[in-house]
Order: sequence, then structure tokens, then C-alpha cells
Amino acid sequence: MGNIFAIFDKIAEERIREAAKNGEFDNLPGKGQPLNLEDDSHLPQDIRLAYKILKNADCLPPELELRKEIRTTEALLAGMEDTREKYRQMKKLNYLIMKLNMTRRSSFALEENQVYYEKVVDKMEAKKEEK
Repeated sequence: MGNIFAIFDKIAEERIREAAKNGEFDNLPGKGQPLNLEDDSHLPQDIRLAYKILKNADCLPPELELRKEIRTTEALLAGMEDTREKYRQMKKLNYLIMKLNMTRRSSFALEENQVYYEKVVDKMEAKKEEK
């Protein structure tokens, strides 16, 4: 069985050399650019393939979807004036952060920090006083 694989390897290498000699690899996209090798060592071995399939299908893993939604909510909060609506969005943000932290298998030191309403109110009042 080992000889069959050696024969296939030899045939494949010969065809690759022949194609390179004939210039069949000259106009490939990305020629001359560094390879984009992805480091997935932070993912457990059993879900790496699933994440790669999701990425190739242009879908984000659940953790990244949550992070994206958290960043969007933070940006929304930054431009919000209404204290009541800001508080509602703050509760949503804290829920998303808690959900993200519960799905992670990493150290607690790497968890997202929740945002607290009092800090927002204090900052908003300080901005009003500056104006």
C-alpha cells in the first residue's frame, strides 16, 4: 500500500513541475504576496474544522457574532443622548457581554467587562456641565 502512495506522490510532483515549467502558475491571484495563514490554535481541536467551514461560508462563529453586536451597541451608546434609552441599551450591552463571557472557555482574566449605568450618567452630567 505504501508503494501506491509513493507512485501517486511522484506523478503529482512531476505534473506540478511540468505545469510550473509551462507557466501555468504565473497568473494566479495573489502571486508574489505573503500567504495568509490563520492561527486557530486558540480554538479547541474539535471545533476548528467547523469554524473554518463557517468562515469560508462567510458566517461568523457565535462568539464573534456576539463581539460584533457588542461593538455595535457600544458605538450606538456613544452617540446616544436620551438617558432612558441609554439605560435600556446598557442593559442589552451587559446581557450580551454576560452571554459572551459564559460561552468562552478561557480565563476569567480575558472576559469582557460589563458597563454600569452610574458611570454613563456621571459622564453625561459632566458633559452637560461643560456645555
